[in-house]
Amino acid sequence: MEKKKYYISTAIAYASGKPHIGNTYEIVLADAIARYKRMQGYDVYFQTGTDEHGEKIELKAKEAGLNPQKFVDNISREIKRIWDVMNTSYDKFVRTSDPHHKEVVGRIFEKLYQQGDIYLGKYEGLYCTPCESFWTETQLVDGKCPDCGRPVEKRSEEAYFFKMSKYQDQLIEYIESHPEFIQPESRKNEMIQNFLKPGLQDLCVSRTTFDWGVKVPFDDKHVVYVWIDALSNYITNIGYDVDGGSKEFQHWWPADLHLIGKDIIRFHTIYWPILLMALDLPLPHQVFGHPWLLMGGDKMSKSKGNIMYADDLVELFGVDAIRYYVLHEIPFQNDGTITYELIIERVNSDLANVLGNLVQRTLAMVHKYFEGRVVTHSSIEEVDNDLRKSICSLEDRVEKRMNHLEIGLALDEIFETLRKCNKYIDDTMPWALAKDESKRSRLETVLYHLLEGIRICAVFLAPFLPETSEKMLKQLNCENLSHTFINDFTYQVHDPSPLFQRIDPIQKLKEIEEKSE
Repeated sequence: MEKKKYYISTAIAYASGKPHIGNTYEIVLADAIARYKRMQGYDVYFQTGTDEHGEKIELKAKEAGLNPQKFVDNISREIKRIWDVMNTSYDKFVRTSDPHHKEVVGRIFEKLYQQGDIYLGKYEGLYCTPCESFWTETQLVDGKCPDCGRPVEKRSEEAYFFKMSKYQDQLIEYIESHPEFIQPESRKNEMIQNFLKPGLQDLCVSRTTFDWGVKVPFDDKHVVYVWIDALSNYITNIGYDVDGGSKEFQHWWPADLHLIGKDIIRFHTIYWPILLMALDLPLPHQVFGHPWLLMGGDKMSKSKGNIMYADDLVELFGVDAIRYYVLHEIPFQNDGTITYELIIERVNSDLANVLGNLVQRTLAMVHKYFEGRVVTHSSIEEVDNDLRKSICSLEDRVEKRMNHLEIGLALDEIFETLRKCNKYIDDTMPWALAKDESKRSRLETVLYHLLEGIRICAVFLAPFLPETSEKMLKQLNCENLSHTFINDFTYQVHDPSPLFQRIDPIQKLKEIEEKSE
């Protein structure tokens, strides 16, 4: 039977500088979803990459004394390195400066022009260079850009425009008849009430004040603007062409999930769907606007000097500790917070104590009492049934959370079972059973239940903490990835080695302070 496909994408990272942990959160989130879908048996395609054109990059390249291509080559390489540091399993890393992408974007622009969706006009407005956005007077906040809070400047230039209003009613109808399309729900209401219902203005889709970008094929003093260039990456890299898509395109499109930051949801739920409608293509099944990771309550920015980088954090705490923190600590709808103190607290309480300690002491007891070999026994008591119930229901509980993209809560379900395993040790007291030779069968049953609980939790941790999951299964000396409780298995486990060490907060914070001096 052919596998069901699942296409997930992140937004492509803007190639203007090194991504901080808030930017990196998105790729880790997407990776956990992609790995989970693969575990469920889906044929997964996971795409990420870099957005490399625009005035801001042209200016930054000039400041760095580089041509724009060399500048984006360096930044794109750095972004890809960070994604790899975080152990992400993307299938394709795309770049908008790639010749094939540029060629298809040019053809898309030409097609839209020929069918009357794009026309030549003049733009006068208030422009924010960092955001590459025009704003009206009423959209400004305290006279500044509503997105980044920086000053804007008056600009006037010839430009091509996209007839957004032509597709407005069609898009409203689509969003209202597809409640799953924009998630979370609050973002959907915001798009309809704040942008679509008041009426869409035609969108400026070309620029003449800079050169770094895709040239308009029939008018090369114009550069195709970011909305068509960057957003089209989701189709140009899977075989789309205006003359008809390839077999690859037919297989993968429409995307199942565009995972993006909440700050760019307007572009992905208004501009992008309208562009697809104009191209007569189906819309992606879902756009999820995830919340932000804040540094102690503030949005991270270089100007505030409150930036954390993923590679630095991995060096301090390890990759799975950071994956766990960012996946667990950001709620489904609300912004999360990151501080060194909170990372330490989470590593100690959840990873070292709940998870690491459970594996360590269970394997130690298996070696102490049975020389590392445990076979299932049928000496079952009520306390076993409680634990088995938690282990056996884990698959459904995790699936329910993942279907709603509640990644942190999916992790909570796994750790709930790990906590029950720890409580089970306290309730059954294996050390007491070991003192009574007549209870040997009962002791083996208890340890077998613990090993099965650890094994199944290791299987479900794989999408979130891939290295840790692998280490757990290695220590169990078990390659069985069954999601269900196995009643007739023989465990021959290896010696335990710590999965996570407890961190001395004072010492670690001192070390961090010394490094930053």
